[in-house]
Amino acid sequence: MKRRGLLSTVCLYVVLVVGSVVFVYPFLWMIATSLRSLAGVGSSGASVVPQEFLWDNYRRAVTSFPFWRYTLNSVLTTLIPIVGTVFSCTLAGFAFARLRVRFSGIVFGIVLATMLLPGEVTMVPQFMLFNNLGMIDTLYPLILPAFFGSPFFIFLFRQFFARMPSELADAAVVDGCGWFRTFWLVYLPLARPAVVAVSILLFMGYWNNFLGPAIYINSDQWKTLPLALAGFQSVNGTDTPLLMATSLLITLPCLVLFFAAQKHITQGITFTGGK
Repeated sequence: MKRRGLLSTVCLYVVLVVGSVVFVYPFLWMIATSLRSLAGVGSSGASVVPQEFLWDNYRRAVTSFPFWRYTLNSVLTTLIPIVGTVFSCTLAGFAFARLRVRFSGIVFGIVLATMLLPGEVTMVPQFMLFNNLGMIDTLYPLILPAFFGSPFFIFLFRQFFARMPSELADAAVVDGCGWFRTFWLVYLPLARPAVVAVSILLFMGYWNNFLGPAIYINSDQWKTLPLALAGFQSVNGTDTPLLMATSLLITLPCLVLFFAAQKHITQGITFTGGK
């Protein structure tokens, strides 16, 4: 039995190491290539060990196009939608979990049913709506929809709040709190693990969003980093080190945030509802 357990452990670690190498290799190659010269890319091949350290590639990456302007647009279209999505989804999730209203179960089922609709179904009507409102080629179409919630995250917060003790709400009502104050002062602080996990997942989605800006943004003034990178690639596609340096700078915030807060992601998605 001990031999069998040891063999299983070894096999598990071998599979994990091989899987890690498969996923990490492209990123390591991107880092190594971003530090090479254009001639060094052809001579190094698939090696992940940089034989050159041309840090000037990163300087060129932020000066070859309006990098900081596009970064500001990406920050605005990421942080504001995160706040809007988290607020609307936590409020809706609390209402579905704690308010006993007629037909609330049916309404919640309709909300979940909208998850079955592919994004392509609502893409054209939404574009026509913003076009009629005169918001095309602005950041509003990338920000405003977030304030109306997301079915998946409403479901997530509803499950989280439903597992919290109902005595919390009863005690708050006895103390004179209304439903909104109960949500804001009692339940929302206790939902911090879920809020952090959802915020990180939203950050990765909004930061890397390409389709939305490609539909609504026409001018260079309002481009976000993913959309700008597509145009940058078409112009500098043959300069592989410069392209890899720019891609790495755009990807870096997601990597840093994920590794810094991966513990919170695990805690938030377990739906323990306790503290």
